[in-house]
Amino acid sequence: MSSSSSSSSSASAQERKFGAEKEIRLYNPYDFYGTSGGASSGAADLYRLPSAPEFLFTEEAAFQRRSLGENIQYYTGVGYLGGAVLGGAKGIFDGIRSREVDDTTKLRLNRVLNASGHTGRSIGNKVGVLGLLYAGVESGTWYLRGADDILNPVLAGLATGALYKAAAGPRTAAIAGALGGIAAGSVVAGKHIVRRYLPSL
Repeated sequence: MSSSSSSSSSASAQERKFGAEKEIRLYNPYDFYGTSGGASSGAADLYRLPSAPEFLFTEEAAFQRRSLGENIQYYTGVGYLGGAVLGGAKGIFDGIRSREVDDTTKLRLNRVLNASGHTGRSIGNKVGVLGLLYAGVESGTWYLRGADDILNPVLAGLATGALYKAAAGPRTAAIAGALGGIAAGSVVAGKHIVRRYLPSL
């Protein structure tokens, strides 16, 4: 009787200590052994698992964005991979469409593979360069402005489009910059909408 009262008092003390938060995750090391009750029931209060990411240094916790190197790796990698996949699909379609009547199966397969590989590499390289430019400009904009808001991606999209088409003339560069800014702003706004109305995704 005394053991049960002491365990209940210790549990209530732990609840008062932790503030009875709803998102507290408690770890019981005896769950795997099928002994969730009895003397080991109080062990769940001894191991409090964090519900938020943990950082070794406080500076890392205050720095809530990717660094320049991480930005370059992320945007360049995602851009090249996405462009290669889309280009490969387009190349497969073009290779199938350009077949001739007297082609053998081996020739058709060879034509499809050549077209998908060539188009995939070409589009992947272009989108990867766009990702590289965008990552550098976005990190530079954040460094110069000292703020992390929706204006940074929009400015980065404008500069990326203008730099990518700078050799084609000022008019083409201005149009490409406007399209890049609109695309970047649309993506950021879409992410905010998804996070607000579909938080489970």
